[in-house]
Order: sequence, then C-alpha cells, then structure tokens
Amino acid sequence: MAQQTITALFDRYEDASTAVSKLEAGGVPHGDISIVSNNEGDRHSNTLGGENHRVSDDTREKAKDGTGTGATLGTVVGGAAGLLTGLGLIAIPGVGPVVAAGWLVATLTGAGIGAAAGGLAGGLTGAGVSETDAHAYGEGVRRGGTLVTVRADEARGPMVMDILEQHGSVDLDQKANAWKSDGWTTPVATDAGAASGVGLTPGRERVRSYPSTGGSL
Repeated sequence: MAQQTITALFDRYEDASTAVSKLEAGGVPHGDISIVSNNEGDRHSNTLGGENHRVSDDTREKAKDGTGTGATLGTVVGGAAGLLTGLGLIAIPGVGPVVAAGWLVATLTGAGIGAAAGGLAGGLTGAGVSETDAHAYGEGVRRGGTLVTVRADEARGPMVMDILEQHGSVDLDQKANAWKSDGWTTPVATDAGAASGVGLTPGRERVRSYPSTGGSL
C-alpha cells in the first residue's frame, strides 16, 4: 500500500502534543510520528525533566544559540510510554534551538551524533515534502511554531489528517503569505512541488500530504 508523509504546523506546542497523543491512541506507532518545536528562551525546559531527559549545561548553551554541535537527548525516537517521552534538545542551523523527537529528528541528527547539519528543510525534502513547503515549515518553527510529521499508508491517512486538523493545525499558505508581507523571502525552489500542487489535499487547508520517497519509510 502506498505510503505518504503528512505534515501540519501548530502555533501552540500544547495543541501539537495533544494531537500526537491522539495519533498514538488511534494506533499510529510512535516510530512513525515526529515533532519539532521551537525552544527559544528554553520555553520547554519542563518537558525535558526527569531521569530520562538530563540536559547538560553545555548542551543547553549550544542549543540555545543554534550554532554549536547540538546534541540529542533521550531516545529521540520515543520512549516506551510514547513519542513525547523521548523529547530531546537539539540545535538546527537556520531554525535555532528546538525540542524534538521522532523519525525525522533521527534523520536530521545522523542517528544522534552532532548537529542537525542538513537543516530542517533538507530533512523534510528528503522525506518527500516539496522544497517550497519545507522552507515554509522551517520558517514556521523558527518563528515559534511546532511541526508534526507522520508517516502513514493510504488507509490511515484520513484519520491522521482529521486528528491534526481537529487539534489546531494552521493554514501554511496563509502563514507564509503573512511572513512575506513582513519581509520574509523564501528560497527559490528547484522542484516543481508548488506548481504541480504536490502536498495539497482537496478540502484540507491545514494539513499537507506528500508521496513517500520510499527510502525513509
């Protein structure tokens, strides 16, 4: 059965984390879900507490400015109790400090070593997301948002999209247009995703779905 990568951006981490919990409750394995949330000002320090989420002072400082080696915490692929128990602190060039977990994060960090050198947009395009949308999602996280990405087959896709929409995902095009009016300039895409409508699903403005590239699923 054909696989797809489903993406959604949230203004509030709380809404995104609720959606993630609902996805897991609906039977989506946490290994197929990823979450990346802006951590400017160490706003998510309370989510990293506990025995499985010790964060050294050095790691925090490097992740705060987005220029150090970064470092992942926890398992970054989800703990036994679910994805959110595996949250880690990393630095992504061009985005800055984030808390994150899941398959996309493991790809970005090279299985947990070093910084996310490829950047968030690079990781997303590698998963099949169009370059135009990938850059917009990266900007959304940089501006304080939370990105949820889910790998799903065609049968499970509608349920995944329903949950993401029901818990506050935002209209990516609407956000991107507002950022452009503030002076944001999106990098020129080399793919045809925007022109061909890749990612758009009729009747759904707050989620995107992209054919899997095969290798990442």
